[in-house]
Amino acid sequence: MAQPIVLAVDAMSGDHGLSVTVPAALSCLERHKKLHIVLVGDQVRLRAALLDTTWQVGRRLSIHHASEVVAMDEPPSKALKHKKDSSMRVAVNLVKTGQARAAVSAGNTGALMATARFVLKTLPGIDRPAIVSALPAVLHPVHVLDLGANAQCDADQLVQFAVMGAALVTAVQGVEHPRVALLNIGSEEIKGNDIIKAAAARLQASALNYVGFVEGDGVFLSDVDVVVCDGFVGNVALKASEGVAKLIRQFMREEFERNIITRAGAAASMPALKALSRRIDPRRYNGASFVGLQGIVIKSHGGADALAFANALEVALQEVENNVPSRISKLLSQAGLESKKPVA
Repeated sequence: MAQPIVLAVDAMSGDHGLSVTVPAALSCLERHKKLHIVLVGDQVRLRAALLDTTWQVGRRLSIHHASEVVAMDEPPSKALKHKKDSSMRVAVNLVKTGQARAAVSAGNTGALMATARFVLKTLPGIDRPAIVSALPAVLHPVHVLDLGANAQCDADQLVQFAVMGAALVTAVQGVEHPRVALLNIGSEEIKGNDIIKAAAARLQASALNYVGFVEGDGVFLSDVDVVVCDGFVGNVALKASEGVAKLIRQFMREEFERNIITRAGAAASMPALKALSRRIDPRRYNGASFVGLQGIVIKSHGGADALAFANALEVALQEVENNVPSRISKLLSQAGLESKKPVA
């Protein structure tokens, strides 16, 4: 019998804590018989949360006690220095010690990144980890990075992001030569600042399948697999896309409820409306990966519900199954970047 895949779940963090993380974890256990989940947090509260379920601590579900919780607005430096027994820190430690293959948290993004980087360290050749997630697009999902970990980046770091994004897409999507683009204010070669232009020149000379610049709308409309940008631009693009999705759903709801005729039209169109709502539902794309680390850490949206958090667990499982850090290391080696610096 194959060894179970163990995921460490920071059960206490996020806006909703146990009311979301526990149901999401149990739903994933139902779907994946090879999965073992370690719920990390206050053991008394965790056992109480399991009382109304059919699950008990046993072969595929365990509890690892942690006495502290990192607040959503807590400074990362404070969390790193003074909360060494937080559910977040303990979950990442389990990955470091090999007791879990990945950690998943809906907690404070800055604290999680600082903790993950301190505990797991970066891969050789990587200056900084990046946050990457899949976003819905016309042809196929597109992976965008960085989504907020690094507000300012140089050309070398953008190239590293491109390598990591390409390796991730090859691993989880099976795309052998993913199309990589740089997010820019125009598609022409003369557009952009000096950093973007320098990164473009390096990517053009690399072995990656670099296809040039895309503008903001091209993230969703172009035939690309990976879009690279700094964390400031990426986070703005992500939040803007989530807002537009919610705006479309709200406008459609208002229009269909305007009068009896539009309500009748809504009833007739309900199957298509439900399908559209599902395709643009941000919860289906929840689960951002911290790539560039010597281990797998997945960040869920802090306000995620059980469906969204379960999707973050699915992302973690997929990355474990496809050994994403090893894939990234291999591509770094092929790109001649692995020896750039020792492991930090």
